[in-house]
Amino acid sequence: MSIVTAKEIMLEAAEGKYAVGAFNITNLIQMEAVVEAAVEKKAPLIIQTSVTPSKFLGLEILVSIYRILAESAPIPICLHLDHSTSVEYCKQCADAGYTNIMIDASKQAYEENISQTKEVVEYCHGIGGISVEGELGTVSGVEDQVKVAEDEAALCNPEQAVEFVERTSVDIFAPAIGTAHGVYKTKNPKVDFERLGKINQMLNGNGIKTPLVVHGGTGLSKEYAIKLVEMGGAKFNVSTELKRTMIDATYDYISENREQYNPGKIDVVVKDAIRQVVARWIDILGSAGKA
Repeated sequence: MSIVTAKEIMLEAAEGKYAVGAFNITNLIQMEAVVEAAVEKKAPLIIQTSVTPSKFLGLEILVSIYRILAESAPIPICLHLDHSTSVEYCKQCADAGYTNIMIDASKQAYEENISQTKEVVEYCHGIGGISVEGELGTVSGVEDQVKVAEDEAALCNPEQAVEFVERTSVDIFAPAIGTAHGVYKTKNPKVDFERLGKINQMLNGNGIKTPLVVHGGTGLSKEYAIKLVEMGGAKFNVSTELKRTMIDATYDYISENREQYNPGKIDVVVKDAIRQVVARWIDILGSAGKA
């Protein structure tokens, strides 16, 4: 249907009280699986790449494949750079054709976070057709090259969040609320739902202006995810689960078919497994049929 920015589809999601699934991919098979699942569910989609996979696969190749898939799909699809700590790499990805860029300066001092985020916002807005995600507070766990220990994580201050958004003009905003990258150590992680709701009210109480992002979706229960959406989450990130699904599906197939040497059969199994995971999340987030 269309190549879109994250903000375009997130504004509709925030107003409609659902969230757009944002799924990290590391290869073409995963990208195709994510798109196929979203098309089957008639859901808007955000394809995400972390910094390391994007450099390994190549920006021009990633963007070219994304454009081919998005232009032929009957749903809106965004290509998002996830957790880049480099302003210059954000600019490279913007130049290459990504439609949403995340500058993650959350581990920097507050003023430096504002400075770097604002620089990326001004650059992307200057090009046009690109929205920008910023983060305040730090999400614990590991996401690509970004590592934050639990004792280093800090929750987002609601009042500071308003100032951050106003001073940076960031399009979408990721507040740290206790979610974590990777795998949760408990079935009931301490997620500050009320903090997310308060930030959403302060930023969007008089009309949706800056949709909110939830990081660390892998491992959260269906009930947690639904409540986060109710509190204002309009973009819901899932990364680790897709990586685990790809590796587990590959391992299981090879273990059961040790004498076969047909990579294409592994690709089919992996794609189907990824598609099922994405479809389940789309249903949980309420975005099925919203494209």
